[in-house]
Order: sequence, then structure tokens, then C-alpha cells
Amino acid sequence: MTAPPTASAPLAVVIPALNEAGHLPALLADLATAPSALIESCLVVDGGSSDGSAQLSALAGARVLQVGGGRGCQLAAGVNHSSAPWLLLLHADLRLAQGWWSAVQRAMAAPEAPWCFRLGIEGADLALRLVEWGVRLRSGPGQLPYGDQGLLLPRRLLERAGGLRAMPLMEDLDLVLRLRQLGPIHDLGLPVRVDGRRWRRLGVWGTAWRNAQLRQAWRRGTDPAALAARYYQP
Repeated sequence: MTAPPTASAPLAVVIPALNEAGHLPALLADLATAPSALIESCLVVDGGSSDGSAQLSALAGARVLQVGGGRGCQLAAGVNHSSAPWLLLLHADLRLAQGWWSAVQRAMAAPEAPWCFRLGIEGADLALRLVEWGVRLRSGPGQLPYGDQGLLLPRRLLERAGGLRAMPLMEDLDLVLRLRQLGPIHDLGLPVRVDGRRWRRLGVWGTAWRNAQLRQAWRRGTDPAALAARYYQP
């Protein structure tokens, strides 16, 4: 980051990562545009990368934790290793919009509530724009944002919801379903841009269908570890 964190800074950023050396420097640079008094700590929780993700993150000024077990386990560890009253949970392949920190500050000044960004997917395919539109409906009226949109949470509200469960996959859906029982999840009004690699590899509708099948299997009680093995298979 551009300056050391201060003890009174209100926000901790937690980023689970596994072999994300191609994306983390850009995200950490986006985070470095925030005022120095905003971010208490930026934690990259590395799941055992072999591509230098941990070293690059440390060079960029992030705190690095080594935690395996999947994304939910990494997020839970990052939350437990921070103390700020607000948490920003981000996937490692996201990019933040210019001025993102101003939207975050406005949200933190409002009555305590969970917040999310809008999803943008990298790529020119018109089908991706349709997916983004569907996500807007799911996140707004449907109150079901997912982790790839980024989640801004008051720590006290997260604790009231039961905290982040150390799950290898579906930790975001599990958390959001509990959060929305406590009140509405609000829109920060800015997009994040996620890397479109999975959408390119499987095709837009193939990716959407596969994700829907995984969510349905989780709701039926399938072990999240088995779902993670399916999700991350080559």
C-alpha cells in the first residue's frame, strides 16, 4: 500500500488467493488509491500458490497469511486476523472502479448494513452483458449477491449473522442467505470487473449452467468439498 495502516483505520480488506500472480498486483494497486486513513490492513490469504502470488503481495505491502482448505477457509482466517470494524471481502481476480473508496466511505457513514458492488465481466461478448443484467436483478430485487461482486460488511453484523464459515466453496451464498435475514443488502453503485477466464473456457451459457448446477447441488446438501473439486477441475 502507499502508506502504513493506522490503528484507527476502519477497514480491513481480505483477499483469498491461489495462483493469482497475474491479477493481484493490479487489484492491490487499485486498493492503494484509497486514503491512507481508510485501510487498517490488506490481507492476502494464500492457499499455497506456486506462482509467486504471496511474494508479489508482500512486495506490494499486503500482509500475507498462508491458509489452505479453500476460499471460505481463507476468508474466515483473514477476518479473524484483522480487527477493523468494517470488512471488504474481494476475490483476487477483481479490478475496482476509479473512486471505489469514496463509495465505500459513503456506505460506512450510513446506518450499518451489508453492501456489494455491481458485477462486470471482462470481455466483449453480448451474452456477458446479459449475464451482468441478470446479476443486477439477482443482487437487487433478489438480494443474492455473490462473492465475485465483493462484499462490504460491518464486523458486528457479520458476527450477528454467525460469521464466515470455513467452507471450501459456497461460503458466499451461505453467508448472504444469513445476512439478508437481518436486513437488506445495498448496492454501492459502482462495478467491479472480474476476469472472464472461466466464461471463455466453458462458454457463457455453459459457465452459467455449471454454476447453477453447483448451487443446486449445495442446496440439496452436497458436501462443499466435493463441489469445490468439481468447480476447480481443469
